[in-house]
Amino acid sequence: MAKCEICGKGVTFGNKVSHSMRSTNRTWKPNIMRVKAIKNGTPCHMYVCSRCLRSGKVTRA
Repeated sequence: MAKCEICGKGVTFGNKVSHSMRSTNRTWKPNIMRVKAIKNGTPCHMYVCSRCLRSGKVTRA
């Protein structure tokens, strides 16, 4: 679910490193929003990241 329909940005994985350099797993999730946008001339709901909304890749309905 956490994937942008425009650019394909999704969840990335990495390590959380403490002060004593012990590492545990963590995730970074993109800022995904459900917006009503125009796709192929018809308004529909899409899951879009905030970067695509801000850069104007999506036309809001």
